[in-house]
Amino acid sequence: VDLPLVLLHKMANRRGRRDVLQTLDGRELLRRYRLDRAGIMFVVELLRDAITSPTRRHNAITPETKVITTLRYLATGKMQQCSSDDLGLSQSSVSRVITQTLTALSQPNIVTQFVSFPLDACTLHTHKRAFMDIAGFPGIVGVIDGTHVRIIAPSEDEAVFVNRRNFHSINVQIVFNATCKIVDIVAKWPGSTHDARMLSESGIRQLFERRYVPANCHLLGDSGYPCKPWLLTPYLQPRQGAHKTTRAVVERGIGQLKRRFHVLHGEVQLRPEKVSKVIIACAILHNICKVRQIAEPLEDGDEDEDNNEDVRIPACVLQSHLLPWTAAHTTFSHNRRLSAPPVEKRH
Repeated sequence: VDLPLVLLHKMANRRGRRDVLQTLDGRELLRRYRLDRAGIMFVVELLRDAITSPTRRHNAITPETKVITTLRYLATGKMQQCSSDDLGLSQSSVSRVITQTLTALSQPNIVTQFVSFPLDACTLHTHKRAFMDIAGFPGIVGVIDGTHVRIIAPSEDEAVFVNRRNFHSINVQIVFNATCKIVDIVAKWPGSTHDARMLSESGIRQLFERRYVPANCHLLGDSGYPCKPWLLTPYLQPRQGAHKTTRAVVERGIGQLKRRFHVLHGEVQLRPEKVSKVIIACAILHNICKVRQIAEPLEDGDEDEDNNEDVRIPACVLQSHLLPWTAAHTTFSHNRRLSAPPVEKRH
């Protein structure tokens, strides 16, 4: 009896779907998915209720497969790689699975568990001490910078997504602590937006200016930001000193983030709103790796195109500053609808 092609395709998928958590060793899991076995299962349990299929079909896609597929996409930036990875999913299924998992991972109740700027005096004191150990710069609780994630030309407001390097992008504002853990991120602005504009409308500015953050706590930024009582920027021609060495932590952190998740390296083939979810998901997974002390992938990746400096972080800082994440406070600026700023007309 001749079977319909659709049925044959489904049967082939069922035969080809394998349990990579059981068949791959720890080294290969880390190379392919950027998390170890325990880390993958941690993410699965975190999202299980949100991504479990309501259907009772015998061959429904499991939460484990959905998380693994999404991790593979974030690690490579290639959806085609996911469908050829012996997971037994069609290309359309891969797309749906990734969308569902990214949406679940970027929900505010998940984000606040893993990306949150600390406000309690004890944690802030620990941050200050960790930054002080790097180069002797006092009072620093975070380092801030912007980085661009390349995207395809969007169908709407295309011009405002073109950045100063003449490619389409999302400009991401990001704050790291001394161990390169992300404590604040905004991933919604078109590439042409200046870093100072992003800061002026961000939740982190409100935390400092409304004095939710105690006095004598400062961020460190480059000359693209305005100097404020809580934001220290360099002179126009700074000497090689504590400011530069300490601020290099943010460049190191961006490099680690993009090396771990190569989707942030290339051109993301998604609409800007979905790219924002990709960036937030990568930030959450980066912090999970940091707290669980999951090593970076073995292969080398390109450094961030905007930031190519590095800094040595003392071992005492790395060991003493692996704090659990807090959910005391965060803003949902990254979760708003991504919109373009007004465009000035040129005559």
